[in-house]
Amino acid sequence: MNALEIIFYALSAFALVCAIMVLISKNPIHSVLWLILVFFAISGHYILLNAQFLAIVNIIVYAGAIMVLFLFVIMLINVKKDSEPQKQLFVKFIGVIAGGSFLTLTISLIKQAQPLIGKTVLLKEGTIGLIHPLGKALFNDYVVPFEISSVLFLSAMVGAVLIGKK
Repeated sequence: MNALEIIFYALSAFALVCAIMVLISKNPIHSVLWLILVFFAISGHYILLNAQFLAIVNIIVYAGAIMVLFLFVIMLINVKKDSEPQKQLFVKFIGVIAGGSFLTLTISLIKQAQPLIGKTVLLKEGTIGLIHPLGKALFNDYVVPFEISSVLFLSAMVGAVLIGKK
């Protein structure tokens, strides 16, 4: 086992543990913080795939902007345990059946999968996923759609500020 495989398995285990903690955390703010850690682990996988641009965008957009938005929304709606309605027994029963069906499907898919033990996958050295070729393509071939989307995002931000003002 080489160093990249060890890093891959460590990142995968970390992502799975953090994702499980998102689901079992009672506090919604803690769930959001665990989700941020999941996004960091996924960014680590992107780096292992030689896609540094996707890793940086994942950290900036998802772990940064969207998670901050989630935290603000959770803090603004002030979620309390007392105001949460109790689930009926029927809803819990349907949830258990759906979860069991999903678990059965997952186990059957894992059993049918071909094992990768003994097979090596080599990543080709290249420029796919790096920032320099992406920037060249973006500003040479797709400059007009890029500028249109930037104006669209700017107008959306101005509209959100105007709607949000009291």
